[in-house]
Amino acid sequence: MWDGIFPGLRPGLRSSEADLARAESELGFALPGSYRSFARECGAGRIGGHVRLFTPVPVEAGDLVARAHLIAHGIAVALDGLRSTSDEPHRFTMEGDADAELMERACFFGETARGDFLFFDVTPGFPEYDIWVLNADLENVHFGGADLPALARGLQGLEVLHILGEGAGPLPATFEGDDAKTLEALGTADA
Repeated sequence: MWDGIFPGLRPGLRSSEADLARAESELGFALPGSYRSFARECGAGRIGGHVRLFTPVPVEAGDLVARAHLIAHGIAVALDGLRSTSDEPHRFTMEGDADAELMERACFFGETARGDFLFFDVTPGFPEYDIWVLNADLENVHFGGADLPALARGLQGLEVLHILGEGAGPLPATFEGDDAKTLEALGTADA
């Protein structure tokens, strides 16, 4: 399936069933089916050279669990900083019929080159979780797709404007995977 979405597919470090089980145990919920398939077949890497996806892998810089916690912590710290400079509570601008608890159910699994964050709306009992994008401004939240294939296809067309917001252009239909060595180098650069 994924080579149909990414004709330029170059897999990265792929997740094993043990990696996926570990992530589900540590996160406390089942990973969506399309994401599990992606993690096994494509692995960690970038969609169109712009959107980096994290998967359960044994390298912390690319690991879903480590990055989900790191991103959530970074956002919480930034929001605390915003709260300290304003008497108003921080509010997210969410499109559509998203409910106020959406951000409380977020599990971050990717980021864009410009600093946007991709997350699952973890809703127990569903085989797939809606995908949303928190813009780098930490205010605007856009619907990304009903599953990972819908997100990937949307990023390749004009729907990208709806997903990533103004100024975004369609991404190439490529996936460039990262091997363990590349992921370790990313971890060193982040430190």
